[in-house]
Amino acid sequence: MTGAPAAAVPTGNLYDKYGSANPLVRRLMGGFSAALDELWELAAPESGLDVGCGEGVLTREWAERLGTGRVVGVDLDDPRLRAEWEAGARPNLEYRAAEAHALPFADGDFDLVAGIEVLEHVPDPDAALREMARVARRRLLVSVPREPIWRLLNVARGAYLSHLGNTPGHLNHWSKVGFHSLLTRHGTVLEVRTPLPWTLALVGLD
Repeated sequence: MTGAPAAAVPTGNLYDKYGSANPLVRRLMGGFSAALDELWELAAPESGLDVGCGEGVLTREWAERLGTGRVVGVDLDDPRLRAEWEAGARPNLEYRAAEAHALPFADGDFDLVAGIEVLEHVPDPDAALREMARVARRRLLVSVPREPIWRLLNVARGAYLSHLGNTPGHLNHWSKVGFHSLLTRHGTVLEVRTPLPWTLALVGLD
């Protein structure tokens, strides 16, 4: 959840969707993970940066897949996250505290830059995407909740009713079409996947 003021957004996962035992959540996450894996394989990266990595669940998985390929995760500085990062250390994996709109890397430093469930949290998603594209050589891999489906599902389960179903910390909201339009300002949208209730996209920069 990188790039938003610490007071506005909780650091790390607000809800542990990756570790949930809820059957419905597990089913939804199965579709999300399958779509994400497919786009990762299509990108075939040699190195990767995970912007807004949270506890590092996906970052560690990608580091294992790449073997010796460099993987870096960045998120807001937080003692709890640092403890998780240290627990999941690997020789090819590094974590840093950084914000999405000011990444401490050189132009084209990574083959692939990912922002998974991040852009809905940042105050200026265009600035975050520009910075992500700057440090990427070939591809961006991004996902956001799909609106208004996301809010409707929250309301249906009785969550965040006082906020009309909006998850705390979600500053930006996109439909599939709206998210595609945003991404075209930063590259060529190569592939889109829409597992309920998300939009995932692979963006080409070359």
